Amino acid sequence: MASTGIIGVILIIANIIFSYKGFANDIFFKRYEFEVEKILIYKDYKRLVSSGFLHVSWAHLVFNMLSLYVFSEMMEISLGAIKFLIIYFASLIGGNLLSLLINRNNKDYSSVGASGAICGIMFASIALFPGMGIGFFILPISIPGWIYGILFIAFSIYGIRSSKANIGHEAHLGGALIGMAVALIMQPSAFIENYFTILIITIPTIVFIYIIIKKPDFLLVDNLFYKTHKDFYSIDQKYNFERNMKQQEIDRILDKISKRGMKSLTREEKEKLKKYSETIR
Repeated sequence: MASTGIIGVILIIANIIFSYKGFANDIFFKRYEFEVEKILIYKDYKRLVSSGFLHVSWAHLVFNMLSLYVFSEMMEISLGAIKFLIIYFASLIGGNLLSLLINRNNKDYSSVGASGAICGIMFASIALFPGMGIGFFILPISIPGWIYGILFIAFSIYGIRSSKANIGHEAHLGGALIGMAVALIMQPSAFIENYFTILIITIPTIVFIYIIIKKPDFLLVDNLFYKTHKDFYSIDQKYNFERNMKQQEIDRILDKISKRGMKSLTREEKEKLKKYSETIR
């Protein structure tokens, strides 16, 4: 641990504590995860930051913390603690804002993870030190940072189109671009020295982001995770249909209470009412 800067260590500890709390308490997890509806409708903006300290599993947490451990030392030593923190939180918030923009019509979309912030640190490193070797933990091999950057962008684009799990690949791209941009603002001479590497990473990323913002249906494609799309509802139609069905069920339960009293509810109905009350706090 001594080889990693103190700020990196503090961030790792904070992620572990916050994520563990989320693993143990589903209500806590739901209260702080990134969720489009809660941010856009209920103005719960803290989720833009708090979601970056939650993870979906131990494997997700460990992988992210190992990545942060690997990149934090170089960036803290090179830029100092304050600039390191600026890049970290700018990437975290910027990545989530991009995710919010892309998924603005999908109110049920949610995600968690420090990946956006870590991608910002990672790609800031690539912008400043493109020739740096990036290893794969226990494997005795490494590849140049700029090649890793291209592969990572390609994987994130595929991940967005696959819509797999609760991991925000959109935040990966946004965090990467923000981290790179902030690092170059701090050290503008790096762009002149490494402009080719920076451009071959940023141009396809920006083009892809533009496409999915302008044409969100581009995300609805066949892939390894979803072989066929069996319905043709728009995102808004699907969201409104599911929301109306949930609301009708709650209305039915409330009507039952008014007619027969609280004791008439089944355990399942009480659980649904409890979950509903938690979502509107």
